[in-house]
Amino acid sequence: MGNALEQIPLDLGNRTALGRQDFLVAPCNEDAVAWIDLWPEWPAPSLILYGPVASGKTHLGAVWAEKTSAICVKASSINEDVIRDIADMEHHVIIEDADNLIGNLEGEKGLFHLYNIFKEEKRSFLLTLLEPPVRRTFALPDLASRLRAAPSVSIREPDEQLLTAVLVKLFNDRQIRVSAEALNYILPRIERSFEAVRDLVEEADRRALVEKRKISIPLLKDIIS
Repeated sequence: MGNALEQIPLDLGNRTALGRQDFLVAPCNEDAVAWIDLWPEWPAPSLILYGPVASGKTHLGAVWAEKTSAICVKASSINEDVIRDIADMEHHVIIEDADNLIGNLEGEKGLFHLYNIFKEEKRSFLLTLLEPPVRRTFALPDLASRLRAAPSVSIREPDEQLLTAVLVKLFNDRQIRVSAEALNYILPRIERSFEAVRDLVEEADRRALVEKRKISIPLLKDIIS
């Protein structure tokens, strides 16, 4: 644990950090970063980026958007009627949290047409999911074949060093500095997931504000115990 803390600078600056230089690269996400960096040499119109909640898919999507001037489209808005409007914007596109599209016939028809339009026009879209297409049941076989053949890359659960860095970053995004002692207290006691780290930071910030307390080991004990 001491080695992990020594390798991670605790002063990351007071800002919400969504730039390429702020993305914390580690073994669990380096393949995903490599695919983002590979654009525009993707072998298909789409890239499927999948992984657990709060794993950094949105951040990596923002990195790609900055690189490509892509726009973000809500998955809930995808259907046959709006696809031409989306295509007419003449941008690359990010569709985040698209899990509810899979198995929804109207949504899948819209996504199928988007795929075909973008393939013809040599444009790209990034689709984020919790699980890869090969593990999903589709309503439209033609879409299933296309997305299952498209490159898919995962962001896996973090190792301890990345978990530490994510904790520091999330606290710092809220303009909160935490001590190494507080981090050492947190890490052995929480679930090893991005979602658990995000939830802890949110609750610690909320409790500190409501109770007018510092984020210290006594406050963390009240949350974690």
